[in-house]
Formats: sequence, C-alpha cells, structure tokens
Amino acid sequence: MLMIALICGAVAAGILWTAGAKADREIAAHRHQVTATTAGPSKDPPGAARYGTKPQAVAPAVWEQPDHVPRSGNIHVPPATPQGRTVTVWVNDAGVPVRPPGSAADRALTSLSGGTAAAGAVGVTGAAVVFLVRRGTDGHRLAAWEREWEQVEPVWSGRGSGAGDDDD
Repeated sequence: MLMIALICGAVAAGILWTAGAKADREIAAHRHQVTATTAGPSKDPPGAARYGTKPQAVAPAVWEQPDHVPRSGNIHVPPATPQGRTVTVWVNDAGVPVRPPGSAADRALTSLSGGTAAAGAVGVTGAAVVFLVRRGTDGHRLAAWEREWEQVEPVWSGRGSGAGDDDD
C-alpha cells in the first residue's frame, strides 16, 4: 500500500509540475520587467498591514510599456522609498503593474505539496480499506471459531456426548 501511495504521489507531483510549467510559460509571455521611477515619496503601509507579511509601500511612479508608451500610476515599493528612485516592476502587455510570473521554487513547492497530499490521500484510503477488510474477515473468523468451539468444547471438557460415562 505504501508503494502505491508513493507512486501516486510521484505521478501527481509530476503532473502538477508539468501543468505549472506550462501555465508559468503562458503567463510569462505576457509579463515584462520595466524600470519605473518614483514620482513622489512612498506611503508606508499601516503597522497592522506589515505584521507577518513582507512590508510594501505604495508610491506614484512613471514607466514605459513594453512598446515604449509612457505610463504612470501607483506601484508597490519598499518602505521609505524616496522620490526619483528607480525600481523594477512587472507589467502586463497593456503596461499595467502585475505580480511577477511564478518561479521554479513556487512550482516545486506546489508540486511537492500536491504530491504529498495525493500520497497521503491514497495511503489513508488504502489503510482504511485494509482496516475494514481485516475487521470483516476477523469477524467471520471469530464467528467460525466460536461455532467450531461449540462442537468441540463439550467433548473436550467431558460435559457431553458420552465422554466420562465410564463406570469403573
């Protein structure tokens, strides 16, 4: 059962890796890195927004789309970024800031997680099937043993069918 679970987990991880690589290629084809220049100081996020996450501030900036059309808007920058600082941002084909495409590390984590989940699901299901089958067969085996014991015990213990009738 363990081997089946491991094989299913490996197959699932491989499928997730392949699908993720294809999706990442398609997304990356429409995302581009450009250099933006901040047009004003950054506005730091409130303290509550920073807790437990990578803090990011927002600043007005200007940049060019991949086809050299100027654009402007707010972009995410490190906290305390001054005006006039250049930062690298990812934009889509329309020049709108977007998240960067997925990395191989992200894809590996997703594949590993999915493969582990698949192996766990197959393993738990297999263990449940084995448990239920063993429970059923144990019940039948114990019932058969009880029936046989009811036939043998009276003779063996001398309580029935002529045993102990010797009058010496």
